[in-house]
Amino acid sequence: MPFIPKSTFAQTALLIGGLLLINQLVSYLSVTYYFINPSYTQINTLVSNQLSTLFISGNDTLSEEEKGRLQVLTGVKFHDKISAMHAGVNNATYYEYMSQEVSKRLNRNVEIRVKPGENYIVWIQPSEDENLWISVPLDGISENDMSPLSMYFIVIGGLSVFGGWWYVRRLNKPLQALQKAAVKVGHGSFPEPLPAQGSSEMIAVTQAFNKMSANIRQLEADRVLMTAGISHDLRTPLTRIRLSAEMLPEEQDWIKEGIEHDIEDMNAIIDQFIDYARQDQEEKLTPTLINDLVHELTDARKIHEDKHIELDLRDIPIIRIRVVGIKRVIDNLIENAFRYGSSNILIKTRYSQRSRSVYIAVRDYGSGIEETQIQSLFNPFQQGDKARGTQGSGLGLSITKRIVESHGGQMEFSNHEDGGLEAGFTLPVFYTPQKNVNDSEH
Repeated sequence: MPFIPKSTFAQTALLIGGLLLINQLVSYLSVTYYFINPSYTQINTLVSNQLSTLFISGNDTLSEEEKGRLQVLTGVKFHDKISAMHAGVNNATYYEYMSQEVSKRLNRNVEIRVKPGENYIVWIQPSEDENLWISVPLDGISENDMSPLSMYFIVIGGLSVFGGWWYVRRLNKPLQALQKAAVKVGHGSFPEPLPAQGSSEMIAVTQAFNKMSANIRQLEADRVLMTAGISHDLRTPLTRIRLSAEMLPEEQDWIKEGIEHDIEDMNAIIDQFIDYARQDQEEKLTPTLINDLVHELTDARKIHEDKHIELDLRDIPIIRIRVVGIKRVIDNLIENAFRYGSSNILIKTRYSQRSRSVYIAVRDYGSGIEETQIQSLFNPFQQGDKARGTQGSGLGLSITKRIVESHGGQMEFSNHEDGGLEAGFTLPVFYTPQKNVNDSEH
């Protein structure tokens, strides 16, 4: 709408100002129509009726006994000037509007004074007799008359709360969308551009985020394209070198074997570069039981008799994962445990109902790693503890970290209290079957 300001400050000021204006209008109408007008009308009518009766009867014709009986029945008292002063007429306030209204009803001039408080008293003096004062007691406002005031507070309170809730919801809705989109970008997934809505500041932030997301997506695409081009350009001369090695005479087989071994290493390094550049987002999430993946991977390694794998698998729920990616993560942890740790390893799985996450860990019985070097293990091209070996390009854990974080999980490496390194990761439970599971904290 064109008349609504765009900035957050102006919108807040407009909201508060509008609520205060409505508050004042409702207050004025409520007090005027529910309290002032009915009270004045009731008092004016009662006073006029009382005075009409007295003036018709005539003050001079009433005996003292009749005045006493009238006081007992109605509470009306007759005073002269001196007794009225002792009774507190000087403490009463002159009401011009009330005097005019009562004078119109009686067709004669009267002066009206009101003394508020617990004993609400109206003092009347006829203009033709300055020595006469008549006091008429009136009841105050009853408790039943408070219902409009209660309704007023309910309306104003509800309106203020609703206005605040509506404004905060309108402000938070694009912020929540921005937060979710930022998390996706952080995990390597690029959502569609967010709609620019809300205040002018929020629109500017959303537009900047959409531009940043598009730039990052372009950088990722350029990186993948560059890596693919480099790998293609490298594989062509490697193939020629392999063909040339095949043509060497038999007495130089040792040279040929060395060349082929180097070519295989270079191809493996190129594959790791490609895997690091690729986000593996094409694979769909599939409901899977992690324990089945562990059994599948360990069964494939049983042919190595010099290596032993111990399993400690607890009951865990089915979760939705990219199967190929998670298998690569687990297989990488198993390979690192054998290569840098020990020939005996332990694989365990746990489920935490409190955090609703699954924990998978591979523990070796080696020398462990310094605590200060654990975080650096996940940096690209970074080797960890030199004592654990220097083979490879340093991209394996960086790739597994990306895969785990793309599932909303987290890598957790720590030195075991009994020795060795426990390398694991957590995955949130997005899909849980109808079954009971143990709440085993890791």
